Amino acid sequence: MSLIDHPVRGSDSGRPIMALLDLLGRRWTLRVIWELRDGPLPFRALQAACSGMSPSVLNQRLAELREALIVEAGEGGYALSARGRELLELFGPLQHWSEDWARALREG
Repeated sequence: MSLIDHPVRGSDSGRPIMALLDLLGRRWTLRVIWELRDGPLPFRALQAACSGMSPSVLNQRLAELREALIVEAGEGGYALSARGRELLELFGPLQHWSEDWARALREG
């Protein structure tokens, strides 16, 4: 059963956006994606980059991200797939929005 074929936390609609938000909302998932932004990392290097993550949780997140076609395993270790790189690019506008939002919050 794929990620989008069953209900996820907070939604029983099965909509792809809800499945994606559920996946991205899992602890450490965004950090793994972020640490792979500059290229492949072997397991131990990725674990070190995600300071504080246990090997079992990293294995679980990598399995989920591989199933979701966001991460792939290769000669250099784990890397973002083409879809993973595309997803990372989509974070750009969200980052800009969050910076404006933080500025507005500081200014009151």
